[in-house]
Parts: sequence; structure tokens; C-alpha cells
Amino acid sequence: MTYQDYEEARDYAKERVGRAEIAVVLGSGLGDYASEMEDIREVKYMDIPHFPISTAPGHAGKLVSGLKAGKRVLMMNGRIHMYEGVPLEQIAFPLRVLRLLGVKKLILTNAAGGVNLAFAPGDLMLITDYINLTGQSPLTGPNDPRFGPRFPDMSRVFSRELRQIALDSAKEMGLTLQQGVYCWMPGPCYETPAEIRMIRLLGADAVGMSTVPDAMVANHAGMQILGISCITNMAAGVLDQPITHQEVLEAGQKVQASFRGLLDRVIARL
Repeated sequence: MTYQDYEEARDYAKERVGRAEIAVVLGSGLGDYASEMEDIREVKYMDIPHFPISTAPGHAGKLVSGLKAGKRVLMMNGRIHMYEGVPLEQIAFPLRVLRLLGVKKLILTNAAGGVNLAFAPGDLMLITDYINLTGQSPLTGPNDPRFGPRFPDMSRVFSRELRQIALDSAKEMGLTLQQGVYCWMPGPCYETPAEIRMIRLLGADAVGMSTVPDAMVANHAGMQILGISCITNMAAGVLDQPITHQEVLEAGQKVQASFRGLLDRVIARL
């Protein structure tokens, strides 16, 4: 990708959805959240020059703009995953376009498997840090200093300020908000029980197939990041039952009200 490719995508998207300082990447089960905004404008990923197309079930593949709590917000209704077979450079592309559209604060959401035995399906977990077990990075390759430094610091990927806003918002709602470390695995297979035991020993509290590359790119570009996982199922081996994507989507639907309420309050405070 060239910088001109990013500019072409930005210009096309800007004309149709405008600019914003706040953006949300909607994970599995949260796609309808974008429709709750006012003054909605949207554009399909497939129509934006050079933009990768999401193929995962439950990901609509649209960039949506609207007013939430009186603020213009951009929402990515669907994200790109490594298991879809695209180069990691393409996973970086949408996040960099968001930055060129003026985004300074980014909320990343996902559906995740619970690794921490104190968690239960339906819990929401504030991401404090991550573990990358894919061995890959979307920042590999030539570095364009217009996006960020060659060697970005990763000690505070998830903003302490935004995490406190989320904690205060959850307290107002009477909502218990878990906190923990998210582990990125490549997918598309769910993890084996042995892998989950390993991940737990390494200090992870939840596991999933997304979010970390988004966070890497956004952090590199200087955005403040808030990450929230919806624990839709307990990871392999925790319960004596198989895991299906349908289960993940259904569990996400059950906690949509509290998840959306939390996001509403957080956005209002930004």
C-alpha cells in the first residue's frame, strides 16, 4: 500500500461519511449498534478504494457515521481478521484511514472466550494488555513515519484515562466490569484445551481472533485506545461442551443492552 492509496480511501470516505474524532470497531454481535445513531451516513467497504472487505459472519462490512450523545462518531461495522487470508497490511489499512479521517480516540470491541475461571459468559472485560501468540505484526515491513515511529512503545497500548472512564461509567450503571489480558490467536479454529491451559499459565484472561492487530496499528498512529471484550463463552476445556460460532453470536445478543449502555456512557464522556 502507498500513502496515496490511504489518501484516496480517506477522500472517498470523507465525502460520504465525514470526519470524526471518535471511532468504534464493532465486534461480533454489536453490528446493530451503529443503527442507533442519529444523522446516519454509511458507505460499504467494497466501495472505498483499496479497502479490504470483511467476510466473517456477523460483520456487515460498512463504515457508518452518525451522532451519538451529540458527537460525530465513526463506526466500523465489521473488521478484517487474519484468518480471512488477507495480508496483515490490509488489516492495518482501515485503522490508518480512520486516523486520516481525524480519529483520536478508538474503542475496540470483540467477542472473546473466557480463560479466567472466575469469568462467566455474559461478562464484559476491560482489556488492560494483550499477548500476541500469532508471531505476526501488521507493522512488519517498510515504515511510513507519517503514520508513526519505526519502533513504537507498547507499554501503554490501552489508555489508562479511557479505562477509568469505562470503569466510572460501569459503576454508574451498577455493572460489574471485569478487567484482564486478551490473548490473540490466529483462528479460524477455536483453541484446544491444551492451548487454553497454556494461555492461562501465560497470564491471559480472555482469548480471541481479533483486536490486537487493530490496537497495534492504532497505537502506532498515536490514537488513544479503549478495548472491551464480551465474554460470550468459556474457552475450550473449561466446560465439557463444544464451541460454535452460533453460540458466540447468541451470547452476544443476550448482553447487548448492557454493552450498548456502557458504550453510550463512555462516548458521552469522551
